Amino acid sequence: MKRTFSTVVGALALFASTDAMALSCQEILDMAKVSVPAEIIVQTMEGSGSTFTADEIRCLVDGDAPSEVVEKARSMGSAAAPANDGRTSGGGTRNDSGSSGFEESETLGGDVSLSGEGDPLEAGGPAIIEQAIEAYRQKKYLSSSKALFDLLEEDAYPNEEAKIQYYLAKSLYDLEMYHGAQHYFMEVVRKGPRNPYFKYALPKLVAIAQINGNDVELLRVVHKIPPEAFPRQAKNHLYYLMGRKLYEKGELSAAAEYFQQISAKSDLYMRSKYYEGVIHNERGKLKSAVKAFRDVYQADPSEAGGMDARDIEDLKDLALINIARIYYSLERFDQAENYYDLVDRNSKYWPESLFERAWTNFMRSDLNLSLGLLLTVDSPYFADEEFVPEATILRGLTFFQLCEYQDVESILIRFEDEHRPMRKEIKAFLTEFEGEAAADLADQAFDAYFGPTPRDTKLTKAFFAKVLRNRDLGGLVRHMDMMDREIEMIDAEKAIWRDSLGASMKEEIEKDRARYKKKAGQALLVELAKQYTYLGDLLGQSEIIRFEVVDAQRLDYAYKAAAPDVDAFDTKPVDFAVSKEIIYWPFNGEFWRDELGYYRYAEHGSCN
Repeated sequence: MKRTFSTVVGALALFASTDAMALSCQEILDMAKVSVPAEIIVQTMEGSGSTFTADEIRCLVDGDAPSEVVEKARSMGSAAAPANDGRTSGGGTRNDSGSSGFEESETLGGDVSLSGEGDPLEAGGPAIIEQAIEAYRQKKYLSSSKALFDLLEEDAYPNEEAKIQYYLAKSLYDLEMYHGAQHYFMEVVRKGPRNPYFKYALPKLVAIAQINGNDVELLRVVHKIPPEAFPRQAKNHLYYLMGRKLYEKGELSAAAEYFQQISAKSDLYMRSKYYEGVIHNERGKLKSAVKAFRDVYQADPSEAGGMDARDIEDLKDLALINIARIYYSLERFDQAENYYDLVDRNSKYWPESLFERAWTNFMRSDLNLSLGLLLTVDSPYFADEEFVPEATILRGLTFFQLCEYQDVESILIRFEDEHRPMRKEIKAFLTEFEGEAAADLADQAFDAYFGPTPRDTKLTKAFFAKVLRNRDLGGLVRHMDMMDREIEMIDAEKAIWRDSLGASMKEEIEKDRARYKKKAGQALLVELAKQYTYLGDLLGQSEIIRFEVVDAQRLDYAYKAAAPDVDAFDTKPVDFAVSKEIIYWPFNGEFWRDELGYYRYAEHGSCN
């Protein structure tokens, strides 16, 4: 390595002695690869007189060139070279110093200059700070965090603030006090990419988001950070977050670009391919969508990075469901049925696939299989987990097709009796929080159903299980639960720590809890509004079907009046003959787990 390094330094001296010797992207990356210091590469670039194009800047970014080198290339770029290599979107307006808006009142710094531009994990600095860091290295996390917190409170070393915050956050992280750690890591990240601790703090924020399943803090900053400043350890997660954020804003092309940059070795690769399939589907590129979903389904689990095995299987099942939906939309119902049937029965998406499969078989006119699948969806095994009111509408519609009009009437009347009060409650609740004061009252909306004394409600456990599947709302609820556990941990510590750093952390937790609760309340109101509309649509469909039942009964009575002997057909015995591969077992109202998904009705119907 020393020999290679001296050769490159000799080349640098040669570059410095010549006029306007242009440097290529690859030459710069080669220097970085053999550990040439960034400042020497920058000096060489300055001496070369090169003008860097947008493509060359993008090449440096993709090659993970040091951030100082990329910034220098930009400053030496042609007028056409974009400031953000063409990949940042919706990131706010950056000023000349590189800072950008952070939720309007906050900023993400870019012009902070601290001592110690090298690796912040190296020793160096005031002895009292190094003593506190040494306590951290010796795994004395309480002592280290207390000492570092005291230094922050005294404000004795303002130029070392980021270093103190970083190690304080690390101490809290190793104490498994993740919210406190998140607070101090975020303080470091707010100082911006030019701060040497930025690239170490941001991956820790990613790790905390993965632990608590809540990306709300990362989503506050990710679009403010130029992609070339994403630390290597966090790059895939941040690309994924940017893709998600842009997808939710409807910027499908930009979102797809971010998803496509995620490494195939990342545990987010399968998720990114899944999103690519969703985007292709929404853009009407159905063949590309099916290909992307098949790639997810056929992916080798051993190549899914650190992704949990159950999550891998669930994602594969979601891919199957989406392929089935595409074939359903094309009215290729046999193929849709085949893909729905592949969904694993242990998947949390299995009940959803059974319901959609029931619709598919309804369209295939296999009404008895459709009813059998709905019987599984309605079984007690899913009563507290799955809120699928549309299954009842489909059941009524299926009996209508079989001319079993009395069954239809009783099914739909029960449906309306159960769901009208639910919709009425949702409407009254939404009315409480409408208007200009809605944002201020959002925390009260959350407490109404999830607070310490929730109100009486006609909304079922399954209904709230569905509401909490809203990713943002569910993540916020889990994070607030984590805050509660953290307060218990703080209260259990010794008074000297609890009454200083612990008290400050509790104060911060309460402030953040208020903010999270408002966000959770807003997400809850949005989700309830969706369910209000959904239930209204279903109740409207129920009324239409019942109207059709009355008209069909009128025609049926008229037919029977004209043909008095028609009742003779009702005396026909039911034939229970089945295939040799099937055992016929009459259903007596008991559900057994191994029978779920295999039910089939033997309805011949009353149609003449």
